[in-house]
Amino acid sequence: MATLLSINNYYYPRGGAETVFLAHNRLLEDGGWTVVPFAMRHPDNLDTPWSEYFVEEIEYGSSYSLLDKLRRVPKVIYSQESRANIDSLLKVSHADICHAHNIYHHISPSIFSAVKKHDIPVVMTLHDLKLSCPAYNMLSHDGICERCKGGREFNVLLHRCIKGSFSLSMVVFMEAMLHKVLATYSKYVDKFIVPSRFYLDKMVEWGWPREKFVYIPNFIQASSYAPESGLSGAFAYFGRLSREKGLVTLIRAVAQAGVSLNIAGTGPDEDHLKRLARDLSADVRFHGYIKGKALHDFVRSSRCVVLPSEWYENSPMSVLEAYALGRPVLGAAIGGIPELIRPDSTGLVFDSGSVESLANALRSMADSPDHRLIEMGRAGRAWVESDFSSDNYKGKILELYSSLGVRC
Repeated sequence: MATLLSINNYYYPRGGAETVFLAHNRLLEDGGWTVVPFAMRHPDNLDTPWSEYFVEEIEYGSSYSLLDKLRRVPKVIYSQESRANIDSLLKVSHADICHAHNIYHHISPSIFSAVKKHDIPVVMTLHDLKLSCPAYNMLSHDGICERCKGGREFNVLLHRCIKGSFSLSMVVFMEAMLHKVLATYSKYVDKFIVPSRFYLDKMVEWGWPREKFVYIPNFIQASSYAPESGLSGAFAYFGRLSREKGLVTLIRAVAQAGVSLNIAGTGPDEDHLKRLARDLSADVRFHGYIKGKALHDFVRSSRCVVLPSEWYENSPMSVLEAYALGRPVLGAAIGGIPELIRPDSTGLVFDSGSVESLANALRSMADSPDHRLIEMGRAGRAWVESDFSSDNYKGKILELYSSLGVRC
């Protein structure tokens, strides 16, 4: 079997990108492949004999000294350490193909030219919109933002899109400009994988050639999720508690609809959201961060899962997880979310950012008989088993690898 060089900033379960990255690695390993990871060093990393080649951690949330911050700036823009380390790794690993996930701001795109020196094909899964938006999410202080379209990347500076900081935004702007001049992505990445059709269309709209992209949806091991047929009266949200997730709209809609909501997760907006729920006398309970079986139990105990996002979501794994656990989904009509919902079959779609539209959807689900929601959950489960299975994903991945000359 072949050898895969699999690259991501983090080598431990951290977020949606890491969920896909690690599941992808396991899937190929189970098929007999050798998987060689490359990431940042971190105390939470999974064990691997290849960790000696990993690079120094860069973490925006850390309290670095001024000297350390200045020392890390060049690494964010163009990391010589990453180039050197991956070159050394490739000399001993003899990879047949390189598959990158999230690498910018930390490992940096500098690795791609080093990989190509070894005559290895490169593919990259796009988990966000970084290729077009320097700040990665097309979201600014005033909502959805496409101001950088058409070569106007300076807007990332004008609007301080990175954590409201001019200095951090300047670093990201410099990174984007350098790799645009070097044509790093277009020159060295053979194919981009997009898990949603929305992202493919958005990239093309921003000037990327369509032939560079391959649509391959995410997958889920449905057999690892045991659905329950019983329902409770409460709705559920699980994920990060931050502005772009639309939780202010959700809590206001819950108060207006007079329904109950359970929230699992943490994030920068947690205290604000708790105050809002209290001020509105909304029936909202916060359960903190939970994972594994406890998270499965949390979802199974709900009536329906809600995704109230107010940014261009890609292909959120939470939708597939909800379906695998036999729960319908209420999803905002934004980004790739509508692609994952069959209205009146596996859930409902509502207008993103609209309290009234979401409140109406909540009432509709609250008033629906239990057997109807159970049917929706079963339809979602059947859908992930057919279209979002590991076999379906693996077949498309190997087809792509083969098209680039890899003997799979």
